[in-house]
Parts: sequence; structure tokens; C-alpha cells
Amino acid sequence: MTTTSHPNTRTVAIVSQKGGAGKTTLAIHLAAAATRAGQISLVVDTDPQASASQWAEWRQGAPPEIIDSAPPRIASKIVAASEQGADLIVIDTPPHADLAASKAVECADLVLIPCRPSAFDLAAMRTTIRLVELLAKPAFVVFTAGPPNAPLIYADAKELVTGFGAQICPVILPDRATYRHAVAAGQTVFDLDPSSKAACEIEQLHKWACEQLNIFTREQKRMSA
Repeated sequence: MTTTSHPNTRTVAIVSQKGGAGKTTLAIHLAAAATRAGQISLVVDTDPQASASQWAEWRQGAPPEIIDSAPPRIASKIVAASEQGADLIVIDTPPHADLAASKAVECADLVLIPCRPSAFDLAAMRTTIRLVELLAKPAFVVFTAGPPNAPLIYADAKELVTGFGAQICPVILPDRATYRHAVAAGQTVFDLDPSSKAACEIEQLHKWACEQLNIFTREQKRMSA
């Protein structure tokens, strides 16, 4: 399904049927990393709790832009943003909402499934994986909110995810207090400390996502010109 009218616009859906996976934190930071890289980015907030929209209010208009949308209007919101020249659109979805998740995945060029590396989260993730498989969209599991230094935990989680037939993002976003401090203040980890481990990890994730989407930052375009 193609919803964008601008050929360079790409859309990433952040989907997980389990709560507490860090979808909103991932969505706003991926969009923020795109903005820092010179891309026009925004977040489409489909969660009735409107956490991303609340964060935007605290942020008082600083980018990235956050727009809310009911699930049936996701496609039209993407088209409108695309017509205004958006490079990267990130869709934030609520947990336990099949309609929002389905509509987001339908409109996405890439699906990211955040998941804590715990037994309950990994088991619950199978529902999301099945949804993505039904819609035949490229998708990757992103491990989030786990211990910063626990290679065996991540190795076991990767083995289980691979057994589910899912692909794994090579960038891990472990639990870091920087995220909580930044979001509570209406900021990003880049605002709080651009040299922090969290900021570096998000930048790595953004770079990797751009490679999956075959898009380039403004700086990369200048260097190749």
C-alpha cells in the first residue's frame, strides 16, 4: 500500500501489542535524530493516551512535530505530511489496539517492534510478529529497556526471536536514566546530553533505519553531490 505522494517520503511504524515496550520514547527519539540529521520529520500519534502529544506540549513547539490521528485517518495524515515535504514519518501506536497497529503497518515502509528482553515480553511479541507477517511488511525487533551490560540476556532473546521467524535490529537501546529525565522535561536525550550513550545509540538506530529505507540525510546528499 502506497500512501505518500512525495517520492522521497518514508514511513516507519512503531508497533507492539504489549504495553511498556517504549514505543513512544522510540518514536519521538527516532524523529528527533532525523531532525538533527537535516531531515524533515514528524510523529503521528495514534495512541488515545496521547503521550507523544503531551510531550510536544511540554516542548512548546520545538521539533520534531507531533500530530495526532485516529487509526482510519493515518493514511491521509501521511499523504498531507508528504505533500509538505516530509522525509521521515514515524507512527506511534497504542498497545492492545489491533486496528491502529494494522493501519500503521499497512502505511509503513518499515516496521520496528520494540521489545524488552524478558520472557513475558518476548512471548507477547508473537502476536505483533504475526500481524506484520500477514501484511508482508519488512519488520525488525528492537530490544529496548533491558540491562545495559547483559550479553547473555540479549543472546537468549535473539535466539528466541529468531525462532519466531523475525528479524532483529542490530542496534540495542538499553534502559538508561537519560531517557526518563529528558522526556519528563519535554526534551530528548540530544537536548539533555548529545554525547550520552543513549544519544549515540539513537543516532546509530536512525542511521541503520535510513539504510533500510534507502534514504539519505542532507549531509550525505551534499557529500555525494
